[in-house]
Amino acid sequence: MIHVLWINSGLSCDGDSVALTAATQPSVEEIALGALPGLPKVAVHWPLIDFECGPNGGADDFLEWFFRADRGELEPFVLVVEGSIPNEKIKDEGYWCGFGNDPATGQPMTTSEWLDRLTPKATAVVAVGTCATYGGIHAMAGIPIVCVPGCPIHPDNLSETLTYLLYMATGQAPMIPLDDALRPKWLFGNTVHEGCDRAGYYEQGDFATEYGSPKSIVKLGCWGPVVKCNVPKRGWINGIGGCPNVGGICIGCTMPGFPDKFMPFMDEPPGGKLSSTASGLYGSVIRSLRGITARTVDKEPRWRHKGTELVTGARRTW
Repeated sequence: MIHVLWINSGLSCDGDSVALTAATQPSVEEIALGALPGLPKVAVHWPLIDFECGPNGGADDFLEWFFRADRGELEPFVLVVEGSIPNEKIKDEGYWCGFGNDPATGQPMTTSEWLDRLTPKATAVVAVGTCATYGGIHAMAGIPIVCVPGCPIHPDNLSETLTYLLYMATGQAPMIPLDDALRPKWLFGNTVHEGCDRAGYYEQGDFATEYGSPKSIVKLGCWGPVVKCNVPKRGWINGIGGCPNVGGICIGCTMPGFPDKFMPFMDEPPGGKLSSTASGLYGSVIRSLRGITARTVDKEPRWRHKGTELVTGARRTW
């Protein structure tokens, strides 16, 4: 049995928890019920569902699983952290974020204290969403931190990463491949532009001037050419949806520099003027050349005509 302990008591809006309920490949139900071949039994301790559907003891019984993990009685387990973690040392009094009370003192336990206690004992720590991945989570030495960014996170990206870690924990998968920003390589190895169905318009220098156009939306503020994200290619739910797929610009929510480096959102990216101008010049030439080819092949061959003799346009090459 592998336990998944989910802490959402940081600076979180619970958007990533809600996003996971839409996962389909695999779904959270398939993970929790062990419906995938070879997947170990999983017990998910997740505030989104436990507070509503948990045992009669409510919050106290729910928190007991975290205390058991702290005592070393719950191995192996995967720790999931949602929301950025505030620095409890930069305050005069009180605390920023808490998660239950200490049974010995009755005082609130801060979220950062829980991380200090649980991360050294966890099989893996998963930072869920951009707040957690780049907003201050403790990266303790020797702990395999996996960052799955997004605002909110793509539901299937999260469920797929959790599934990989569960297989890895039982020796059925190698060490998870991560990029320099600790993101799964196979999910964040390509840019939005590389998977976007508008990329052809960009190549030909054909840019939209207003929303609702099927053309490239770079001049409207889209950061797709430089943002690492698989949403356009994967879709959002069951392959459907995703920011540029439905006409929205990419605002870079999976990147470490989000949101500061991508604001103001509706303006053309700083480097976009130069690249789009170059693409416009290059694209106009490409469009002209392709137009010549299109006019050649977009009409019936001359040999097709009425007559008494059956002829063919095929030529023997041997």
